[in-house]
Amino acid sequence: MELNFQKTAVVFKAFCDENRIRILELLTDGEKCACRLLEALNITQPTLSHHMKILIDSGIVSGRKEGKWMYYSISAEGLKKAQEYIDYLKGKGV
Repeated sequence: MELNFQKTAVVFKAFCDENRIRILELLTDGEKCACRLLEALNITQPTLSHHMKILIDSGIVSGRKEGKWMYYSISAEGLKKAQEYIDYLKGKGV
């Protein structure tokens, strides 16, 4: 595996914020509407949008639009990629 530093940084950036970790925790039991995330996190819509953009850009979360709402879920493929990066680093003796 050849490590792409830019893509790897984007993935790990997703894990570097308390609110994003909370969002991931909320998504562990399935897809959630943005409205439910807003209620649970007590943050503003623009703040949620900022965090969701980072999570989606990383590939860790996927989103789909239904009507006026966005629905988010954890991406198994994105998590697999993050795990591959970790495994790669572990294999390097870090």
